[in-house]
Amino acid sequence: MLESYVPLLIFVLIILGLIGALVTLSFVLGPSKPHRTKLAPYESGIIPDSPAHRRMSVRFYLTAMLFIIFDVEAVFFYPWAVLMRQLKWFGMIEMGVFMGILAIALAHIWRKGGLDWE
Repeated sequence: MLESYVPLLIFVLIILGLIGALVTLSFVLGPSKPHRTKLAPYESGIIPDSPAHRRMSVRFYLTAMLFIIFDVEAVFFYPWAVLMRQLKWFGMIEMGVFMGILAIALAHIWRKGGLDWE
């Protein structure tokens, strides 16, 4: 039984070796002469007056996460739409419950101010 996993083990070892070789080559052959001018942030030829790494608002990340969550959940509508006639009333009720849960979640987020920028 374990003999069937030998090709997979060989494949994983080859991939790990290739990854190690590529990382090593990038360190050996890559540029390695940092200079203050090279490390300075470049903004259209203008010398920056503020640091390049500034803190982002938590609202930005919250909005991004909400977009990803609702976008991924919207993907579930496609298979349902394709099989809608085969699922009949069970599929309609199931998708109604799913959309209801999404609507409740969106209303809760909206009420808590998760979509407000100010």
